[in-house]
Parts: sequence; structure tokens; C-alpha cells
Amino acid sequence: MVMVSGESTADGGPGAAAVPRARGEWARHWRYDGLPGLDLLRARYVRHSFPRHAHDGYVVCAVTSGIEEVGLRQGTVRAGHGGIIMINPEVAHTARAGAPEGWTYATLYPPYELVTEIAEETTVLRGTPGFDRTTAEEPQLGRMITEIHRAAETGNALAADSLLRTVVARLLRRYGGPLPARTPRTAGARTAARARVVLEERMADPPSLERLAQELGTSPFALLRAFKSAYGMPPHTWLTDARVRRARRLLEAGHAPADAAVTVGFTDQPHLNRHFTRIVGVPPGAYRRERSA
Repeated sequence: MVMVSGESTADGGPGAAAVPRARGEWARHWRYDGLPGLDLLRARYVRHSFPRHAHDGYVVCAVTSGIEEVGLRQGTVRAGHGGIIMINPEVAHTARAGAPEGWTYATLYPPYELVTEIAEETTVLRGTPGFDRTTAEEPQLGRMITEIHRAAETGNALAADSLLRTVVARLLRRYGGPLPARTPRTAGARTAARARVVLEERMADPPSLERLAQELGTSPFALLRAFKSAYGMPPHTWLTDARVRRARRLLEAGHAPADAAVTVGFTDQPHLNRHFTRIVGVPPGAYRRERSA
């Protein structure tokens, strides 16, 4: 757990391009051409909470004020001003405010390829690199993460890229370790992996739990247990998250939110809006506008 050392208001504010939200909340989720493949999020959340979800790549965030509470399979961790949160790919988690004033943070979402490249060049890690702890008290690295955002916002690609690589390299050297192999070893894990493939292929019209279990030669409760053990959430929660992930890719390719909603299996655009905003932190329209800009 990261011990909270106080609250800072020197986070720089939301900036002109941030999405205004109710009750003093704001968020900007965007990409900068000088940092290919990297998503950035700066936000202040008070009442907003992220449901259980996972990411294709890594999450590295610096809390600049308030307290963030992250729910993991092993339990809940908290980070305040000066705290860093590190989450590996495909790790299911929730996030919410850990104090009445909410929390403000600057987040980086480095892709697998970038982290692997940095690990190979700057560490002795072997296998798939990852972080062996979720939180750390690192005020200096936290300030560097906010500086990455500011450099990107001002179009300083040299500074943004240099700082990004330095931050990731230092975190890997201090808290890095090899991630477990993803190959399913048990019968239950193999069944869960097959179920995931079916849900990915039939995302817009998925089978019921009973039908899916029948197709895989197991029982509904056995499938529920195996899937949750493998992916940290039940199939229906995983499917909602997967739909949002695919909708993000469609929006990035220029599709309208209404079209993306139907393509991934949501009933309509408001249905997409609700789940997308809860999981990503900004509405799909704002997400698409940042990418097109």
C-alpha cells in the first residue's frame, strides 16, 4: 500500500482539450503523434468509478492529488499524492476514489512492444516483462510522468519520448519481473480460453451461458468458475469489456459511435456510451474526436 503524504493541487488542471464532467470532474484521453501507440489520460474523478476491466497493454499512473483505490484479485491497494500505480496487461481491476475529494492523476498506457523493447535494452529481465508490485511511493517518477503529458501537450516529442523511456526503464529496474506464461495448463484454463475465443468470434450475438457450456462440453457453473479463475471476471463482464475494447479500435479507425455500438453488440449508441464512459473514463464521442484531431 502507498502511504498518503498529503494532497497536491499542482497538477496543471484539465487543459483546454479536456472533457468537462459534472461535479468538478474532468478527463482527457488522447494520443500524441510523437509517441506512437501510447494512450494518455489526465483526469480528476470524484464519483466516477471504473468497473472491473483489463487492458491490452500496461498501465502506469501517477496520483497527483486525492486518493485512488484499485481493486485487484488479491485485494485493494490505495495510492495518494506521490504514489505510482502499475498494472500489467490483462490484469482485471477496478478503480474508484478512496477519499471524498476524489483523485487526480496522469496515466500512461504503454503498449507491450514498447515495454519489451525498453526491458531488453535496459534490464536483464527474461521472458515477458512486467511489474511485480502494483503500487510504489515514487514522487520523482510521478513528476516525470506529469512532465511527459505536458511535453506531449506542447508538441515536444524529444522530451516526451526521452522521459517516457526513462520512466519505464527505472520502474522496470526497480519493480520489474517476468510475467507468468499465458499458455493454459489446466483443463479448466483451456476451457476458459476456448470460451473466450467463442465470445470474441460471436461478440455481436453471443450464446447464453448454458449454450456456451454445452458447446464446450462442460457445465455452466464449471465454466463460470474456470473463466473467472483465468480472467478475473465472469464471462458477461469480460464480454462487456471486450466490446468496449473493440469499439475503441473502430472509433480510432473513424467509425461513428452509433455504427461501432451495433457492430460490437450493444443495442444502441446510449448503451455503448454508458459502458464506454464507465470503462474508458471519457464518452466515445470525445474519444473519437481526440483521435481524429
